[in-house]
Amino acid sequence: MRVIAGSARRRNLVSPAGKHTRPTTDRIKETLFNMIQQELPDARFLDLFSGSGGIGIEALSRGSRECVFVEKDKAALRCIRENVKNTGFIDCSTVLAMDVWQALRQLDAMRRPFDIIFMDPPYRMAWEEKLLPVLLDSSLAAEGTLLIAEASLDTDFSYVDRLACRLERIKDYKTNRHVFLRV
Repeated sequence: MRVIAGSARRRNLVSPAGKHTRPTTDRIKETLFNMIQQELPDARFLDLFSGSGGIGIEALSRGSRECVFVEKDKAALRCIRENVKNTGFIDCSTVLAMDVWQALRQLDAMRRPFDIIFMDPPYRMAWEEKLLPVLLDSSLAAEGTLLIAEASLDTDFSYVDRLACRLERIKDYKTNRHVFLRV
């Protein structure tokens, strides 16, 4: 796994051993970031269920001004911290070592919206359906915020038409998909 483009291009990233995290493949990461490249310059980026931090680091490498990583797994947290250090993004990164609900409460209290919110929760556990309404009802997502969910191909998103956002795009891959929503 590596950084695809930008200031940290070609730097290798470490990821936790085992099957608790699913690092996004370089090919899928490249496709994702090519689709959102115009949104990245100077963006505040929130990476929920960060795993190794590869998505947030790619955002920083491509011009985002700040990234908040949220992860509770200890092995993954060690990887995020090592990857942030090795890519030179310590000053523009915040790593929250806590569960997503605790992190959302803490971040919401700061009243600083994000430009892009990315989430890659465990598959087939309906995290997206639980989290999206909370995000949309918080100060974390303002008008124009782009929400991106990485999910399994069979994840149902039919409920999003009842939320305060619009479905912009769904990009399917062989085993998963990215769902793009705009506040």
